[in-house]
Amino acid sequence: MTSRISSRRVFSGKVVSLDVDQVRFPNGTTGELEMIRHPGASAVVPILGDKPSPDPEIVLIRQYRYAAEDFLYEVPAGRLNHNELPEDCARRELREETGYSADRLERLTTIFTTPGFTDERIHLFLATGLTEGESSVETDEILDLEVLRLSSIVEMIRAGRIADAKTLVALLLTARRLGLR
Repeated sequence: MTSRISSRRVFSGKVVSLDVDQVRFPNGTTGELEMIRHPGASAVVPILGDKPSPDPEIVLIRQYRYAAEDFLYEVPAGRLNHNELPEDCARRELREETGYSADRLERLTTIFTTPGFTDERIHLFLATGLTEGESSVETDEILDLEVLRLSSIVEMIRAGRIADAKTLVALLLTARRLGLR
């Protein structure tokens, strides 16, 4: 296992912090790594209807992302607050970004976003039993909601129209779980 010898914080921001870590690698050598520290996040696939069909309607967000210089299709997601459970974060982000509340959340998996330089993990969930409500997006969130059939979403993935990693994993796991090919 890699072990941290020392760590120096070089930046603390609203979303991430940057540390420079001196580490000992599993082969005994040492080196310096820049690590983006992130509190983690949750993402949720919202399924409309009383119970999931093989080809349900899914609520996606089409959100402007500065880093991509474009709008991206995404599932609702957001950063964990201090001491917040991943399931609570998923429920909060679903409500804030879409206005929907979920009766049921099912854990799909947890993924590392980019383990080469960040410790961020995203917890992925499936949400069913949705009830409409009011959204409350933040001022820097520029987004629209789109309701699409899962089969259409899978075709968009195949065509390269969905490129966000957490969204790809969450949607493909959902398609597999529901038996859609």
